[in-house]
Amino acid sequence: MCSIKIESIVKEKNRMGECPVWEERENSLVYVDINSQKVCRWNSVTKEIQCVPVDARVGSVALRKRGGYVIALGTSFAFLNWKNREVVPISELELDKPNNRFNDGKVDPQGNFFAGTMAEETAPGVRARHQGALYTLFPDCSVVKQLDHVDISNGLEWSLDHRTFFHIDSLAYAVHAYSYDEHTGRIGDCRAVYKMEKEEAMPDGMCIDVEGKLWVACIDGGRVIRIDPETGRRIQTVKMPVSRITSCCFGGKDYSEMYVTSAYDGLNSAALAEQPQAGEIFKVTGLGVKGIPQHHFAG
Repeated sequence: MCSIKIESIVKEKNRMGECPVWEERENSLVYVDINSQKVCRWNSVTKEIQCVPVDARVGSVALRKRGGYVIALGTSFAFLNWKNREVVPISELELDKPNNRFNDGKVDPQGNFFAGTMAEETAPGVRARHQGALYTLFPDCSVVKQLDHVDISNGLEWSLDHRTFFHIDSLAYAVHAYSYDEHTGRIGDCRAVYKMEKEEAMPDGMCIDVEGKLWVACIDGGRVIRIDPETGRRIQTVKMPVSRITSCCFGGKDYSEMYVTSAYDGLNSAALAEQPQAGEIFKVTGLGVKGIPQHHFAG
């Protein structure tokens, strides 16, 4: 068994760090700070952090084949041109739900961008239920709604054979699997894969490794867990130095490193004092398994 090492690599704290994506062509980690309304990029060679502010809460970012990024911000899809810091709108959704915003998103094996929405809290711990949805942005910039009546659309991933789509609705406290048609990009029948244990708290972001196992970030659980979607069993737990663990992805030269985002929003002063690294981004090595490269949006 390898010796696991956890180190902070981005010490610039994020209010709500999310959606880490390894960009191989830049040797960089791209991520968002939702509540600070910015998309950021950490260069693993120079250690420099660059950020582009946007005009709404940005839930997710993904790589684009022709360069730059596709993002989900507010209730809109848009392109982000990194060189000139320009945001180019694509489509606006859910105009009838002003309290909603996009959350996590990811590109599927065919180059389509999946992203889901959620209702914001109207008071601490209070939010309208079942207001979110899951959408797919296709390369021709058309949009299809895949799921409705979602609470907090979160982690997304696809099986290695491209026949199954995995999705997290955080308030269901579970990971679900859907049949997936790679030719149409549509999802179908649903089954439960894993139900969270009490100490794992709420599931958030998610990624997959080369063995087809899922890694799930546990917000307020202070850990990332590895689960086998075939057996529905947890097979590994990596405890992190902060509680509000939001998402994870594999990256680095050979995809043997895991990058884990965190948040400090939602912690009171006592918790912040106990967790001085809250909001930082961590690199985990020694897991003994590698991940796979991120897919690029084909549009």
